[in-house]
Amino acid sequence: MMKRKLNFSGRRSEAPAAETTTSSSAPASGAVEWEVRPGGMLVQKRGESNCRDFATPNLRIRVVYGAALYQISANSQSTFGELKKLLTAETGLQPAEQRLLFRGKERENGDYLDTCGVKDRSKVILIDDPESKERRMVEMRRKAKIETIQRLIDDVSTEIDSLAEQINVIEKSIANGKRVAELQITTLIEMLMRQAVKLDSIAAVDGDACANKDSQGNRVQKCVEKLDVLKVLNAKQKVPPSVVTTTWEIFEPSPTPTQWELFD
Repeated sequence: MMKRKLNFSGRRSEAPAAETTTSSSAPASGAVEWEVRPGGMLVQKRGESNCRDFATPNLRIRVVYGAALYQISANSQSTFGELKKLLTAETGLQPAEQRLLFRGKERENGDYLDTCGVKDRSKVILIDDPESKERRMVEMRRKAKIETIQRLIDDVSTEIDSLAEQINVIEKSIANGKRVAELQITTLIEMLMRQAVKLDSIAAVDGDACANKDSQGNRVQKCVEKLDVLKVLNAKQKVPPSVVTTTWEIFEPSPTPTQWELFD
């Protein structure tokens, strides 16, 4: 039993009680934190220091995805969200597109493998998230449409390049003083207008495709304007005089006819 001492002023000393309180509160800074697992077991809450104190085992988890079977190696203290990241490299599905089932229950990304009872060679079922799958299909169709539109624009661009080369040849001929058949210029204008009609029929929805379509439309317009100028210049070219030459044909004299003699 602890006896209280009297100080010189006649008051009782409370020093021992204070010391006792300090000593009891000292280990509070190193207090252990606890957590309750789904099964009702009270365990020490995991933390970085606890993870560094001992090496956690790796688990070989069998993941069933449709008719395919994958074996994934993961740390026992990993989460199902981290397991989804490992499955992305195997299946091509993004983590948001995956749903993992273990023991008939879908597991959240923050659930730990060992906490949920996942052991070595445990089986986990992977299924596609319906909403994510639908979004992926919509995105694939959108990309396919953009690629088709871009391919059509590229075909028109290739045709315009070929026609532009022919225009350059006509321009050089007129610059050298040679007259070009007007039918050639008219034909090129018609072919360019056909490409303009093709561009108008392409429904570009993507920003890059729209810009490319407008660019090719401007090229067609410039080529047609250039041909109109060349058509005027070509009409001013002098027609070279036609030279008429007379060619005489020499015929050989007809041979002497053969005389036939009649016999009775």
